[in-house]
Amino acid sequence: MTSPPSSSPDVHPLQRKLAILADAAKYDASCASSGTTKRDSRGGQGMGSTEGSGICHSYAPDGRCISLLKILMTNFCQYDCLYCVNRVSSNVPRARFSVQEVVELTLDFYRRNCIEGLFLSSGIIQNPDYTMEQVVEVARCLREDHDFRGYIHLKTIPDASPELLRRAGRYADRLSINIELPTDAGLATLAPEKDGLAIRRSMARLRVHIDDAKGASAEQKATPLRSLPATNARRAEAPRFAPAGQSTQMIVGADAADDGAILATSATLYGAYRLRRVYYSAFSPIPDASAGLPLAAPPLIREHRLYQADWLMRFYGFAHDEIIRPDAQGRSLLALDVDPKTAWALAHRERFPVDLNRAPREMLLRVPGLGVKAVERLLAARRVRRLRAADLSRLHVPLGRVLPFVLTEDHRPTRQMEAMPVPRKPVQTQASLF
Repeated sequence: MTSPPSSSPDVHPLQRKLAILADAAKYDASCASSGTTKRDSRGGQGMGSTEGSGICHSYAPDGRCISLLKILMTNFCQYDCLYCVNRVSSNVPRARFSVQEVVELTLDFYRRNCIEGLFLSSGIIQNPDYTMEQVVEVARCLREDHDFRGYIHLKTIPDASPELLRRAGRYADRLSINIELPTDAGLATLAPEKDGLAIRRSMARLRVHIDDAKGASAEQKATPLRSLPATNARRAEAPRFAPAGQSTQMIVGADAADDGAILATSATLYGAYRLRRVYYSAFSPIPDASAGLPLAAPPLIREHRLYQADWLMRFYGFAHDEIIRPDAQGRSLLALDVDPKTAWALAHRERFPVDLNRAPREMLLRVPGLGVKAVERLLAARRVRRLRAADLSRLHVPLGRVLPFVLTEDHRPTRQMEAMPVPRKPVQTQASLF
């Protein structure tokens, strides 16, 4: 974590910039480094690695996972998005890195073993193309001038030219474009200068480039390499483009969108653009905020429940519109005191108990307390014997959550067990970022 910005004359100008621009970057939640190609600098070639533990992380006081070198090129911005602390009308201290300063900071922190990669975003200065050129130049310089092999995640500017997006994908492991808000109506109200269609158009362009690169790589591997005898022929690598894919982030709680609308947007993004991740960032009240914004942050647990529901869509076969039921007022909100999977099971008691020895994989995945790996192990085990309750113990699954919903060779839930209240956690509140 960096120290708070300081205007003291004793503070080095670069340190002051770093304090301001690292602090300004803490709102970006997308910091995972998984999914890219494996590279390292063993053998004395290049610098950096994407293997091992991956990018280093830190945790903010409100529980967010933050990479250590997560910075903005600048927090000057010509846009006036109401929810953004860096908006043009904000009175926060401003700073701007040069390309060379970001490159040197990245290499210096890497040599000190403080980081494993770079997460770079920026406010919009002059115009989207100028800003994007600065961001791309940092990645180019690291890759081509310094043979940097660590992880690079670039936030792209939706309105930047297609050529700049294409260049960004050559150097970055992951690209992301913030969808900002769950609905177009929310974007029009809180960020009228942002263009929802331009954001989706850029996502589509990135998707095409990613698919083209994967196709070229697959075609190359399928083509046999022919060479003269006794020669050590090597095939040139196929052009790469953001091998870790693209992701996005949306702000939760700044507008009136309910959880149903948020999950519907996520499902569309996963389906249309095959994003690797959608990150949910709970809105944090900012200084001198607009009257159009809520006065309080949403509960931190709401962000957590959205991630759980997102997980159900991606890995457990749930559709977005079956995870939540609208309430009497027509709003679709996730329960805060119980996880979405358990809430779904309680709302569909008629589908339980599930016979672990007969049920298909799709239904086993819907049992509260059973994860994907546990289900795969149960499926493998029941090929050779009838499953008993003791098998669940050996899988280290939470028996208290699983047993009321399943049948085994020696277990049938009692009426008392079926009626047993599900443990509910107290609702936590979002900590302030200021």
